[in-house]
Amino acid sequence: MSKPIPPRPGASAVRARLAEILRVDHAGELGAVHIYQGQRAVLGAAKGRERIAAQLEEMEGHEAVHLARFDALLNERKVRPTLMTPVWRVAGFALGAGTALMGEKAAHACTEAVESVIEQHYAGQIAELSEQEPELAAQLSQFRDEELAHRDLAVEEGAHQAPGYAALSAVIRAGCRAAIKLSEKV
Repeated sequence: MSKPIPPRPGASAVRARLAEILRVDHAGELGAVHIYQGQRAVLGAAKGRERIAAQLEEMEGHEAVHLARFDALLNERKVRPTLMTPVWRVAGFALGAGTALMGEKAAHACTEAVESVIEQHYAGQIAELSEQEPELAAQLSQFRDEELAHRDLAVEEGAHQAPGYAALSAVIRAGCRAAIKLSEKV
């Protein structure tokens, strides 16, 4: 039985990897927009929750800018989005609404968990792209910094005091990592 031949390095391998990066980042930003929409659907309608509603709206706005940039990059580079897009829309909204129904601190725990995974994900991509795609790496650095600001705000607002924080955070982080792997390929 012969061993499979590994893919040859070269322009097509670089293009394929860049397509994976753009596809997964687009999916992540799409999911983030829908998470915040779900949280705002619950908390934005609640009396006395104007402060958190404004925070969520601002963070959703940042994610919408990121998503628009990845939409443009997918078009420019002729990369298809993940086939999981409809699932991520629904899953993101459900995650956002579900954690918001658990309370403000759980909504913040969701943000903290998601943004922690995304920050690590972006950091790896920035290191990988810094030589061959410095402009894209710089854009990802800016986005990563904004994701870190979201994470830090969530922690300041009590994410770690959410009921069942450790379990909630672990499940959300695992889900994010699985979504990343799936979105790169599908």
